[in-house]
Amino acid sequence: MEHLKQSFTVEYRFNVFFTSSLFSIENLLIADFLEEMNTSGAAKKIFFVMDSGVASAHPELCQQIKAYFKKHNQVELVENILIVPGGEIIKNETKHFDAVLDAVNSYRIDRHSYIAAIGGGALLDMVGYAATVAHRGIKHIRIPTTVLSQNDSGIGVKNGINYFNKKNFLGTFSPPVAVFNDEKFLSTLSDRDWRSGIAEAVKVALIKDLTFFEWLENNAKQLADRNLEVMNYQIWKCAALHMDHIKSGDPFERGSARPLDFGHWSAHKLEYLTNFEIRHGEAVAMGIALDTVYSNLAGMLSTADTHRVLNLLTALGFELTHPLLQVNGDESLLLKGLEEFREHLGGELTITLLSKLGVGIEVHEMDAKLLQQAALQLNKLSNLEPIN
Repeated sequence: MEHLKQSFTVEYRFNVFFTSSLFSIENLLIADFLEEMNTSGAAKKIFFVMDSGVASAHPELCQQIKAYFKKHNQVELVENILIVPGGEIIKNETKHFDAVLDAVNSYRIDRHSYIAAIGGGALLDMVGYAATVAHRGIKHIRIPTTVLSQNDSGIGVKNGINYFNKKNFLGTFSPPVAVFNDEKFLSTLSDRDWRSGIAEAVKVALIKDLTFFEWLENNAKQLADRNLEVMNYQIWKCAALHMDHIKSGDPFERGSARPLDFGHWSAHKLEYLTNFEIRHGEAVAMGIALDTVYSNLAGMLSTADTHRVLNLLTALGFELTHPLLQVNGDESLLLKGLEEFREHLGGELTITLLSKLGVGIEVHEMDAKLLQQAALQLNKLSNLEPIN
């Protein structure tokens, strides 16, 4: 009998909106979006999951949401808003994932309804995963509340939770139906969380856009000083570069190339080794520093460009390294992280390094001795004055 073959294309579309005071009664952005989405006229529901840190920092928010949907009733609001912890704990403990699924079942949230997540990247990852697997896919709305999630993780197509002590071991590729970035959430961030997300802007600038890197150099002090106007542009530009990559690259990562993970292989390991006391962005900044110095030692990147990267990270307030980012023999915890990254990619290691500022280059092996030298060099430079 003849073998059968099939091929088809699925089109994905989603918008990233930028606003202020999303749930103000006068702000029609989300109401108009839901009205536009309701092409069938069928009754739909919207269920909110909120980061407890956001709920504490914005104690009026739950009532604002309820008042908003009482006034703008394009969909039926599930009155009970699920409040869950923020941070990586929500991806490590499956009870939070189970709580979202239990709510989907209890409130009879179907595939034509919405699950909206308000919080940082970890919460968005977990809720997105639950939304993707419940009923084989419930419409997901992301409302990121941190710099990191507004400029990077919140606008991507990845969802997941940690399992077997491995980051994002369980997960899906599925975009949200919309992302709403509200600048008001940034005002209550700690200095660490404000700064942390900028690491992803440095990352994407280094591998894709020299002009943006130069902008970051010129505006580092204003970013560190919490200038909201400057931060808003950084978020918009970073989100635009990430979305452009999703469109033109390999959004579901069928291959092993993952340029947007520049600086991440060691960052993921460091997060686990410190029990997530190090923020994701802080770990990424250290990973960028390590891979930048390695690029220089490997003869790919000039010393002058290397100094510019390290000076920018320092100007933004980042530490360049950590005691656990050392290479001490073949059983080094850092080298184990490299092997775990190789496994995560499907067997072939593909690491993005730098050939010059704004240009990434892929390699398939890393030299342990050069890694050791890079780690030692950063250890000496850490907390010192900018390099001349």
